[in-house]
Amino acid sequence: MFVAVALSGALFTSCSDKKDTAVTTDTTAETTAAPDATVEDDAAKQDTIKITLNANDKMQFDQTELNVYAGQTVELTLNHTGTMPVEAMGHNFTLLKQGTDLAKFEEAAAKNKEGGYQPADQSDVIAHTDLIGGGQSTTITFAAPEKGSYDFLCSFPGHYSVMKGKFNVK
Repeated sequence: MFVAVALSGALFTSCSDKKDTAVTTDTTAETTAAPDATVEDDAAKQDTIKITLNANDKMQFDQTELNVYAGQTVELTLNHTGTMPVEAMGHNFTLLKQGTDLAKFEEAAAKNKEGGYQPADQSDVIAHTDLIGGGQSTTITFAAPEKGSYDFLCSFPGHYSVMKGKFNVK
């Protein structure tokens, strides 16, 4: 009996140290990072990939690189984990076309408060979430663009210089 208890405790301890960063189901992959080739291979087979991106009151995204596959449907949820209101510390996720000048984009976005700090001319935007404040979440669904590396950012005035990353389509 003691051996069985000790053995199960050892198994529990050894198994509890494992950190899973991706969860896959039959048709959906949820990922925050893909640490090994098996997880990436599984994610590539999925029609839809779910991504959760968190933003805080320190003007930080919790991820600066997001990986998807061409042809996938992307379901991205943005969580504002801070407490500050949208007027003071609003965040969004904005995915831009390749070659977009970030400084010029931000300048145009800053002029459109009524439009959620998205520029009136959306020709450089692939997808974007609503602007949210502390404790709020928003989800968008869009088709992954063609293979390549794309910039994403928060378009709230002054945020893009630190709240940005790469959206890689494999």
